[in-house]
Amino acid sequence: MKTTFRTLLVAGAAIILAGCANRGGNDTSAGPAAAMMANATPKVTVAMAQKKVVPQTETYSTTVEAYAVNNIVPQTGGRILKLNVEVGDFVSKGQILAEMDHLQLEQSRLALINDSTELVRFRGLFEEGGVSKSDLEALELNYNVRKSTYQNLLENTILRAPISGVITARNYDKGDMYAMAQPLYVLQQITPVKLLVGISESDYTKVKRGDVVDITADALPGKTFTGKVNRIYPTVNSMTHTVNVEVLVTNNDRQLRPGMYAKALVNFESNYSVTVPEGAVTKQQGSGQRAVYVLAAGNTAEIRTVTLGRHFGTDYEILSGISEGETVITKGQTSLKGGDVVEVVD
Repeated sequence: MKTTFRTLLVAGAAIILAGCANRGGNDTSAGPAAAMMANATPKVTVAMAQKKVVPQTETYSTTVEAYAVNNIVPQTGGRILKLNVEVGDFVSKGQILAEMDHLQLEQSRLALINDSTELVRFRGLFEEGGVSKSDLEALELNYNVRKSTYQNLLENTILRAPISGVITARNYDKGDMYAMAQPLYVLQQITPVKLLVGISESDYTKVKRGDVVDITADALPGKTFTGKVNRIYPTVNSMTHTVNVEVLVTNNDRQLRPGMYAKALVNFESNYSVTVPEGAVTKQQGSGQRAVYVLAAGNTAEIRTVTLGRHFGTDYEILSGISEGETVITKGQTSLKGGDVVEVVD
């Protein structure tokens, strides 16, 4: 019986030792695989930094404005006799828009006729020696004042369009008393229209009068209008650090209307610069700076801080940090650190 018990104990111990040996063997086999994965060389793709012609363009948001805005008002209050046009009407320069009460104008006209007749009579008397030169000059002065008054009344009684444009507001009705609070009409010239584009102070010196600017409007999809720089403002906005540039668009078809949201594409000519694919550029955490990994000797990854220029197509312009002909990593660099050895794949 004792012999049998000892045999069972020995057999149990052997089974336990065998299990421990097996577990130990499994750990040994897993260790090298994990180590190989941990030490695997990162695979990357690369491209060569090369010089290209880089268009120096910038798109700015702006608003279409009338080239000129006129408020049509008489000089003094009075009864409105006629209103000849309505909102939305296109009018020509010199066209009669409205007429005020004619009473004062008629009185001034009759007085001017009387003074004109009197002046003719005085000139005849002066030639015959019937009046002095000073009396004649006094009458001529009075006639000229009367004539000037009549011309002023005429302009403020029969109101004409000072420019060609479109009526955008009418604030009174026929028969109203003009109270000098609002204009009778608002007239806006929309051929041409203008746009004020805020150019960065670092770029405004590249803009010249006469430069061509492409204009698009959200309200007119698929259409591009050609404008030209007409005026460059002389001061820099201290808040935005921009300079206003006035762009004129002929707008002969009157499609662009004041108030439209628009975009202006300004071309600052071109640079011949080093470029890299956009995939090569990464953002450094914590600093916001941009970086590129360069393939150095021994297939090691060297990190470079770069200064970016324009983004065009699928490339970035590099202003500093990379030289032409250097090899940059374009894929697989997200987990890299400077000095890591990499494997280049196609």
